Amino acid sequence: MTPVHRSPDTHAPELRAAAAHIGRRGFLTGTAAAATLAFAAGLPATGVASAAELDPRKITEDPFTLGIASGDPRPDSVVLWTRLAPRPYEPGSGLPAQRITVRWEMARDLRFSNVIGQGKAQAHPEFNHSVHVDVVGLAADRVYYYRFRTGSWISPVGRTRTAPARNSTTNEVKFAAVSCQAYQDGYFTAYRHLAQEDVDVVVHLGDYLYESPVSAVGGFRAYTDRRLPALFNRETMTLEDYRLRYALYKTDPDLKAAHAVHPFVVTWDDHEVEDNYAADIPQNDVPPDEFLLRRAAAYRAYWENQPLRTPQLPSGPDAQLYRRLHYGQLAQFDILDTRQYRSDQAYGDGLDVPGPESENPSRTMLGATQERWLADGWSASTATWNVVPQQANFSLRRLDLNPVPMLSMDAWDGYPAARKRFLDAAAATGIANLMVLTGDVHVAYAYDIKADFDDLASKTMGTEIVATSVSSGRNGAEHLPTWELYTKANPHMKFYDGRRGYVTVTLGAKQARADYRTLTAVTTPGAPVTTSASFVTEVGGQGVKRA
Repeated sequence: MTPVHRSPDTHAPELRAAAAHIGRRGFLTGTAAAATLAFAAGLPATGVASAAELDPRKITEDPFTLGIASGDPRPDSVVLWTRLAPRPYEPGSGLPAQRITVRWEMARDLRFSNVIGQGKAQAHPEFNHSVHVDVVGLAADRVYYYRFRTGSWISPVGRTRTAPARNSTTNEVKFAAVSCQAYQDGYFTAYRHLAQEDVDVVVHLGDYLYESPVSAVGGFRAYTDRRLPALFNRETMTLEDYRLRYALYKTDPDLKAAHAVHPFVVTWDDHEVEDNYAADIPQNDVPPDEFLLRRAAAYRAYWENQPLRTPQLPSGPDAQLYRRLHYGQLAQFDILDTRQYRSDQAYGDGLDVPGPESENPSRTMLGATQERWLADGWSASTATWNVVPQQANFSLRRLDLNPVPMLSMDAWDGYPAARKRFLDAAAATGIANLMVLTGDVHVAYAYDIKADFDDLASKTMGTEIVATSVSSGRNGAEHLPTWELYTKANPHMKFYDGRRGYVTVTLGAKQARADYRTLTAVTTPGAPVTTSASFVTEVGGQGVKRA
């Protein structure tokens, strides 16, 4: 008999804790009839020759070192992900350029005594032996468990959950928002705590990885017991560079634990390619064609390493990442891409006073096509909450007290005409209870979104919840040196905390509650998490108030 090898299930405690939550939250109610399942795995693009097949029995080292993940839950389907990498820190991940058959299973219970679906997928070398399985025919509002196997190897068990049915009157949806996780800046302790949270889904707002070098000692992680290969100590430029950098991040045990317990909805910001790039314009002075080659490599590696469906598969340097998800009648999520289509930053990438260049009405953050898509989606929305996960600080953020203040040209402040079109579309379509989710700035904010930020008495159009970073910026502080200045200069800013962590948001039929979860440190592992502040915003009464 061939021996069975199980990949180390280091997140088993989180799965058991999650299973305990299920009864309390009532996700196992409903029909007991077995679902009809189908899958669609990502295949090589047209014109790519299919590699010969490797006998998986020849894999002698654990291929599931990067863990497993799920994402983009719908009422009847969810994407399952893994990538085979016996030697994740080597080019090629320790596998030959051959395709490998991977089996998947999905069950209703942690022990897989009630398996309701299984199938095969191909891990192609063209996609770095990643596997994307879109499992369909699932029941809505249901928790499922899944795993992969190839040869004698079995992956850790993952847990996921589907979205409520589109026409259902769901009473509550709870999600977490995270962003900005520079490996070299500290440990991903926030994810260890997030793996223990009782949330339906995690929304990642960008900067999943950073392109900058990581030293042999892991930067501010300051390893004493191991050293990283020299190949990480350079900026990512090629497809192999980006693939290896994802391998470094995805071997982090805390990140793997969070992915194993919760489905993720992801969107990118700039560091997945290069800091502060705009459309086809790089930060540095290189030819556009050369930069697009880099962008194509970065986008390809992003898709390979995230639980995304085939429609998000890049075509060269282009990929449609913006998309829409629904959670019953309670919430519509319009996930935006504010990098791929934006105009170049005005006056450079930094801080400046507004002027004719930044205020040019033709400037765009989303591009015309994505703007129309968003407005059309709002026109058709019947959701109680309209949630917009995106990247850059949306609300006006004055950086000084001068009559004409300095602003960030990389944020929506550098694109005021685009912000006005966004708010005009929200007003014209009459959407209810707008909530913008933001990452990027490595601090936590809560804003009232004003129709006119220069007139505090103007209508409050919605709420902006800014998630701080997981690790970027290192430890931070509750009150950074800019705290008093920013809160005085921006009366619509209701909260500002400079520590690391994440935010959880509970959407209900009458109100939404945001809990800001913060850590004392990330340069040392195992820091505790506390709730630094909680806010509510009422249905039909926009604006944040202390809970």
